[in-house]
Amino acid sequence: MAASSMVIVGTVFQLVFTLMMSSCTANNVRFYDVTGYGAVSNGKDDNSKQFLRAWGDACQWNGNSVMLIPKGIYKLNPVDFNGPCKGSTAVRIDGNLKASTDISAEAWISFNYVDWLLVDGSGTVDGQGASVWGKSGQPHSIVSSLVFNFVKNSKISNLNLINSKSVHLKLFKSEKVMISGVKIRAPENSPNTDGICIADSLDIQVQNSNIACGDDCISMLSGNENVEISGVACGPGHGISIGSLGQSLGDSNGLTGLHVRNCSFTGTQNGLRIKTWAPSSSGLVSNLIYEDIHMESADNPIIIDQHYCPSRQCDNQAQSSIQIKNVTFRNVQGDSSTPVAVNIQCSSKVPCSEFKLQDINLSYSGREGVVKSECLNVDGQAYGQQHPPGCF
Repeated sequence: MAASSMVIVGTVFQLVFTLMMSSCTANNVRFYDVTGYGAVSNGKDDNSKQFLRAWGDACQWNGNSVMLIPKGIYKLNPVDFNGPCKGSTAVRIDGNLKASTDISAEAWISFNYVDWLLVDGSGTVDGQGASVWGKSGQPHSIVSSLVFNFVKNSKISNLNLINSKSVHLKLFKSEKVMISGVKIRAPENSPNTDGICIADSLDIQVQNSNIACGDDCISMLSGNENVEISGVACGPGHGISIGSLGQSLGDSNGLTGLHVRNCSFTGTQNGLRIKTWAPSSSGLVSNLIYEDIHMESADNPIIIDQHYCPSRQCDNQAQSSIQIKNVTFRNVQGDSSTPVAVNIQCSSKVPCSEFKLQDINLSYSGREGVVKSECLNVDGQAYGQQHPPGCF
């Protein structure tokens, strides 16, 4: 991904939303307060119907509209806010949205087929995940809190998302979306509580956000193109991950154009991770840049695992068919809580190629052992400082 293209996209975002919000005056915008539709903030009564009616009117207004959720505690069963809308639509969340503890849907709050959407506010989106964490055989344990499907030219900012039953914020088949200033919190031992999950999406930005959860802080699945992540503080969690790719035949199993910069990892299970299944269907992961990264007691600061298979029935001799190429790690500093700070394990079937390690300085924070790097089936070059010593 060219840096200039992301600058252009970011500039367009800022211009669009500056114009959108500056035009929100009494003369050309309509406000739809959910309490005007009968919503009650007692934290007990379900407000799904009231929220949907407010959304329906806001979405159908042929101009700028704002759906308002004022301060208070609003219980909410699963809702689908569907488009397309006739104009630009903002949802201002200043209240505390609380999920039901009995949800069987795949998503709690979803926005579908909406263009020019702004979701913003000082409120909290509380998935009440503790009601299902650790309970097997319950389908509602995989419910994602806030989902955006087929959303374009949009922005999500300043929200607090806590204790999702599964993924906190998910993008699917979306384009030109910015996520900025969000705070995500879930206990370190909460299962599958990814912070942000991105799949099959184009021109996505995640910036200036703080994520602490029980799984990946940011996970990127197949089909993504041109994703920029900057200013993200991750920890606890499992790091910023690509994968796992290649498990299912027929998947696109590809990702191209990722730029991760100016991010920090504190007490995470992983730092920068790519994982692919073995065996796998074929695919390509390419054009990745990780730079200006700080690690503090990360278990695996840099890790590429092309033999990923958590099942006990895996074939240890199997190889991934996903090619990983043109990857740069630049100015990665800090310390590792394990001796292997750089661990690049690629496939013998399609070895990694065009790798660059530049100015790596990772020390080992443990009591015994020496920091080291390990590489397998990778072709690349090392530049500048290399601590631990490079392995190619």
